[in-house]
Amino acid sequence: MTDTSTTPGLWATDADRALKAKHRIMWALGDYPAVATEVIATLGPTLVDATGIAAGDRVLDVAAGSGNAAIPAALAGADVLATDLTPELFDAGRRAAAAAGATLTWQEADAEALPFDDASFDAVLSCVGVMFAPHHRLAADELLRVTRPGGRIGLLNWTPGGFIGQMFATMKPYAPPPPPGAQPPPLWGDETHVRDLLGHAVTDLEVRTDNLRVERFASAEDFLDFFKSTYGPTIVVYRNIADDPDRVAALDRALLELALRHDIGGGAMNWEYLLVTARRA
Repeated sequence: MTDTSTTPGLWATDADRALKAKHRIMWALGDYPAVATEVIATLGPTLVDATGIAAGDRVLDVAAGSGNAAIPAALAGADVLATDLTPELFDAGRRAAAAAGATLTWQEADAEALPFDDASFDAVLSCVGVMFAPHHRLAADELLRVTRPGGRIGLLNWTPGGFIGQMFATMKPYAPPPPPGAQPPPLWGDETHVRDLLGHAVTDLEVRTDNLRVERFASAEDFLDFFKSTYGPTIVVYRNIADDPDRVAALDRALLELALRHDIGGGAMNWEYLLVTARRA
């Protein structure tokens, strides 16, 4: 397994640097690798299969986290570079890769300023990752720039109307105000928005909505306890209201009600996502 140490792309302003520093801290909070392995483990292989990753492909995983898509891509025989703004997640990824027998490279990088040449990759992936970059047009342009003509792009993102999209909507009134110009992550799960971002830069664009069946939680309370302790965005929201017990209790109730509305029996839930594949024009 190879490690490459480089400085992420330069950001235009002090405000951008501060925002990216906050994002890095947020995703290092809690235990996101537990979310990746215990809750959404099947999403990475789903994306790899849909994008047709095969032996010999040069693959970039953008906002890879602990390797949910990067590791199965490597196991398919691809030459994989996993990148993320939060390198604190890489140690768990290295352990998971070693346990699976996968070899890949890990590198710190900003999805909005990727430190790679144009047309460097046969395929570019992101599994519920790039959607959290605050400036969607910048991130989309970078995905397109580093994909070679005829290369594939594969994206899997939570939808605005699905469980995670609704969780973010529920937390929004309790969260710190977003910085100017930042766009909501679940917009990457809106077909019209993604078609606009990719535009005429791609061909063979295919979009489908599907559900992840989540059976990790025995109850709504179990879900809430898990996400309050492991998921960075939820942790940040609760820290923002920590000195107001009434607001904490109100958010607890709202998230429990959300989980109960999505319960399809026995604590199982369906979490909707948008799967997008395309070829670089």
